[in-house]
Amino acid sequence: MKKRTYTCGMDAALDVVGGKWKALILWALFEGPLRFGALRREVPGISEKILIMQLREMEAAGLVHREVHEQVPPKVEYSLTAFGQSLNTALMPLGEWGEEHMDRILAIPRD
Repeated sequence: MKKRTYTCGMDAALDVVGGKWKALILWALFEGPLRFGALRREVPGISEKILIMQLREMEAAGLVHREVHEQVPPKVEYSLTAFGQSLNTALMPLGEWGEEHMDRILAIPRD
């Protein structure tokens, strides 16, 4: 396994939360644990396959905790770990910035 190197803290943080969906999943779990179906509804546009993949990566990174309740049918809940909560807290100002500037961002021409 190749050792990772980072040029700065932003580089390391973006490696953990990179991509479109992880920050949105973190945001959705901010209020508390959610079952898979509820989490998928909280992240519009994400496919089941991608949500499963992202949750597995986030669990492996220590951001998300997956708890299986032994019952019939099985109940699985996802929640943020303390590490995930700290990342979510760090992302809050970015979300606020996005809210404040959303109209301007929407006006940016895209290819």
